[in-house]
Amino acid sequence: MTGKTHLGIGVMFTIILSEYFKLSLTTGALVACALASLLPDIDHPKSFINQYILPFKNKLTKTTFYITLGVVIYLINTFYFDYTYFKLLSFFSILIGLSTHRNGLTHSLFGFICFVSLFGYASLQYGFRECILPFSIGYIMHLVADMFTNKGIPIMYPFKKKSLKCLLPLKWVLGLVI
Repeated sequence: MTGKTHLGIGVMFTIILSEYFKLSLTTGALVACALASLLPDIDHPKSFINQYILPFKNKLTKTTFYITLGVVIYLINTFYFDYTYFKLLSFFSILIGLSTHRNGLTHSLFGFICFVSLFGYASLQYGFRECILPFSIGYIMHLVADMFTNKGIPIMYPFKKKSLKCLLPLKWVLGLVI
């Protein structure tokens, strides 16, 4: 799926679910949802987010960039700040560098828990509590949408590497609805 599709699905479900969960749809909440809808694909060098971050679109550049970023964040945090979420951010950055698209951390429940926890912790520290649920919805909808592709996702990674996919492709489901 493309970044635009994931973005649309995440924002659409956040808006729909806002009626049931009484979410306040602020600009910040929708931006958090949009970011989370794109975040799982950050392990792909040609993802929507990486098009604006990485100077070259290949796997070596992605790996080098995220591992270097993780080490730099860790060192700066160690010598100047000592914030817990910077340590976690550096750890996740290194894991993203080592992860391959749809076969690693970012497309699993473990990755979902890690990224939502990190975002939730930072949101509570800086007073953006209303952004946590939209972020969670955007991220989980990305995973659900990728389960409808032919390849599926390793939802139980790192415990199980077998990909899980829905039985009916999304185009069939949409064809039945329309």
